[in-house]
Amino acid sequence: MEMAPGFLVILITMSLLFSLNTSNVEGRYHYHKKQNNKAPPPPVRSSPVHSPPVPSPPANSPSVPSDPYPNDPDDPTTGYTFNVMSFGAVGDGSTDDTAAFRDAWKTACAVEAGVVLAPAKYCFKITSTIFNGPCKPGLVFQVDGILMPPDGPEEWPKADSTQQWLVFYRLDNMSLTGSGTIEGNGQKWWDLPCKPHRGPNGSTSKGPCASPAMIRFFMSQNLVVRGLRIQNSPMFHMKFDGCEGVLIEKLTISSPKLSPNTDGIHIENTRGVGIYNSMIANGDDCISIGPGCSDVDIEGVTCGPSHGISIGSLGVHNSRACVSNISVRNAVIRESDNGLRIKTWQGGTGSVTGILFENIQIENVLNCILIDQYYCLQKACLNQTSAVYVNDVTYRNIKGTYDVRNTPIHFACSDTVACTNITMSDVELLPHEGELVEDPFCWNAYGTQETLTIPPINCLRDGEPQSMMEPSKYGCYGS
Repeated sequence: MEMAPGFLVILITMSLLFSLNTSNVEGRYHYHKKQNNKAPPPPVRSSPVHSPPVPSPPANSPSVPSDPYPNDPDDPTTGYTFNVMSFGAVGDGSTDDTAAFRDAWKTACAVEAGVVLAPAKYCFKITSTIFNGPCKPGLVFQVDGILMPPDGPEEWPKADSTQQWLVFYRLDNMSLTGSGTIEGNGQKWWDLPCKPHRGPNGSTSKGPCASPAMIRFFMSQNLVVRGLRIQNSPMFHMKFDGCEGVLIEKLTISSPKLSPNTDGIHIENTRGVGIYNSMIANGDDCISIGPGCSDVDIEGVTCGPSHGISIGSLGVHNSRACVSNISVRNAVIRESDNGLRIKTWQGGTGSVTGILFENIQIENVLNCILIDQYYCLQKACLNQTSAVYVNDVTYRNIKGTYDVRNTPIHFACSDTVACTNITMSDVELLPHEGELVEDPFCWNAYGTQETLTIPPINCLRDGEPQSMMEPSKYGCYGS
């Protein structure tokens, strides 16, 4: 049967409309079926109220945690990061950014687990500043960029102390950490004519000579210093005075070999200290332990060039000094004037007791093992009838090489206050170059050799001295 053209067009159009309508129904049908059988996914929130805390970054990570509120996000008084750039710091190395750091500190101090951040890729110049406590616990001073003081005495503000640069005072549970550098700009201080051999024709001139210690912690407790590079201090790089509970680890401290009085880490009147896995090269003692220190553990330190690891000096100006329970283990001392040293002045009182030096590698050191109870910075020091009592000192597994210009073992004890209970075990020291020096020095030193030493130390006396000192004068019980 032949269809009319008009009727054919109408039929085709109706077929197309029916097909489109059917596909729409099927689409709506499947959509509603999913809704009825499975709840839709919850909306994504950028900051979920009860999200788990962001894990801490690795210890060597320079980045700041991505979550600015690592603690309870509903508590406005915990866990903020305060970037000094937000407080007006410029970070160009020439602008004085002191005010920004002080303001950031004051703000972070008021919240628990606050972080003062000096970010990477910026260089901040700040003048002598005391960062005061007490603060809320968990405060972190994080240096990922560069911090530095004014460049030398000429630029140092006249109103500022020339004894210290950065001071952290009366703090509890505080950390100084980061992946950055604290630069001391020490060269112009070292070149002052009053410094040793810096005057005309290599002399030492008289005149003002005060130089700032770089970082000082004072009357604080539960401290952590970790991960930083600290370098070129005008004087001591780090000082801890009147502190308790100190952890120092993974530091790199450096200044030139001839930079004067640039001790790496100095502690005094401080208890409960751990110094671990750090590298120190400088112009004075790598680590110096002053009076009033006890329970100090040093391990994994590489030291040198330097003046070695020292206990002292102690007993200056007839003072009383008490040092006890010090251990130095698994360390390397290389290219240094001294290795393991105890130094005291004539005329002091008190004692050094409970000292362990163990598993120490010595490499080309001038005075490897040294007890010097005649320490003196002048030529006119006189012998006195009292001295700091040195007792119970153990040297175990001390091996390596020495500079033959001096005997590698030197025990110079007081005429009236003998050194007692010195123990030598597995001590093997050979010349770095030249012939073996077979004449260690001992004076009024008593102890035992658990094994034969190299070189032999036949001068160490057996037993105890015939006359012992008055315990009340030299003991440190209850100190």
